[in-house]
Amino acid sequence: MKGKFKVLLTVGLGLVLVVGGSIGAHFWYNYTHYLSTDNVELVADFIKVTPLTSGKLLEFNVKEGDYVVKDQLIGRLDAGVDSGAASNIRAPISGIVASKSALVGEYESSATSPTLALIMDPHKIYLIANIDETDIAKVKIGQAVDISIDQFKGKKFTGKVSSISQASNNAFSILPAQTSGTFTKVVERVQVKIEINNSDTKLLPGTNAIVKIHIK
Repeated sequence: MKGKFKVLLTVGLGLVLVVGGSIGAHFWYNYTHYLSTDNVELVADFIKVTPLTSGKLLEFNVKEGDYVVKDQLIGRLDAGVDSGAASNIRAPISGIVASKSALVGEYESSATSPTLALIMDPHKIYLIANIDETDIAKVKIGQAVDISIDQFKGKKFTGKVSSISQASNNAFSILPAQTSGTFTKVVERVQVKIEINNSDTKLLPGTNAIVKIHIK
């Protein structure tokens, strides 16, 4: 019995070492070859639709979700003496109307540059990943990225690092830096822009994602 017990114990310890070694090797490989974070958001550049002249809004013929092409006539102002082409409102880019705030009948003043609508290009949605300052040196432009988007469970996307911010998020904060009292050191984060490779999936700006950057 003692002999069998020793054999079983030896086999058991061997399995533990093998499994533990495999797990350790897996984590070591991922740590040295990838940089992962879930502090990621899908982003689009929203272009404002604003009138070129002041006047009463007579027409605004698009709604949220409509697709428009650049220079398409989408609205019209009663500009008084400034009539003609100047009173037309045209789409600044081709894309989807993401939001609309224009109300027919309102007076719109070009001096205040009112936002009548926001348009985004659905083919130019990208990711902003917030990387800890302690890890940012590992990130280089052009590195491949594996992407998981929360909205699409199980579907994998790919991309690449396209730019790295030259300052931490805190540098752009509207709040002044702490100058008195107890100082608490926190890890700053740096924004990394990631382009998504060609995708036929409808992506929604503002949703969350997880990225794994190939650092080796």
